[in-house]
Amino acid sequence: MIYLNGKFMPIEEACIPVLDRGFIFGDGVYEVIPVYSRKPFRLENHLHRLQHSLDGIRLKNPHSETEWRDLFDQVIAKNKENDQSLYLHITRGVAKRDHAFPQVPPTVMILSNPLLAPSEEFLRNGITAVTAIDNRWIRCDIKSISLLPNVLLRQLAVDAGAVETIMIRDSFLTEGAASSIFVVKDQVLLAPPKSHLILPGITYEVVLELAKANNIAYEIREITEEELRNAEEILLTSSTKEIMAVTCLDGQIVGSGKPGAKFAQLHKLYQHYKATTMRGGMAN
Repeated sequence: MIYLNGKFMPIEEACIPVLDRGFIFGDGVYEVIPVYSRKPFRLENHLHRLQHSLDGIRLKNPHSETEWRDLFDQVIAKNKENDQSLYLHITRGVAKRDHAFPQVPPTVMILSNPLLAPSEEFLRNGITAVTAIDNRWIRCDIKSISLLPNVLLRQLAVDAGAVETIMIRDSFLTEGAASSIFVVKDQVLLAPPKSHLILPGITYEVVLELAKANNIAYEIREITEEELRNAEEILLTSSTKEIMAVTCLDGQIVGSGKPGAKFAQLHKLYQHYKATTMRGGMAN
């Protein structure tokens, strides 16, 4: 069951006009929100990022925070899985094909997919990744539905039998095609700084909060391509993948070739934080 423009319906019955600006121009934004035990995780942060994206494309938020929470609760209730991944999609609406902004209602869709935990194999052995030049536009902080560059970059990983593509711009690490990236150097956790070139990841923020609360040495600074390629550990984070270790990059072994100590520590802390948050009713 999905929500589309004020109505709940089976996804098979959902239709969007061909002149929707999301279809014609990719004119819209999206959010992905993990749900554990039927509670949205870090919802306030996701709604804050949504507002940032809407502001970035000059589109008025169609709902208040209270209204969003109610809609999410209804979508969650209408789908059977306890752990879900909510996908929120907002476009500028339906209008004749013209670049200028129309004065029309936005299109709003919310759908749910089962949220699957990372596989035991990936947690035990890590994942493989490849690198590529970051050739996206310079407003990567907007979670835009115009994802063709990310699609092409991610396909490079698929073509190579890898899980993710890690991007480099002007000899510095930015992020993954659909993830945030951390590097461990000299036992220090390194995180690229937020900028217009990087999407502000929610799990990225959780990892830094956990590092600070548990006296794990970390730095937020630019990370060179050389530091990435010579890292002791590389960590990948996202709302759906949580925390994963990259153990092979461009065919070269990272560290020992197995998930390292920082990954094990942060993964354990994240799982404890998630479980405590869910039990304490603080998911929002």
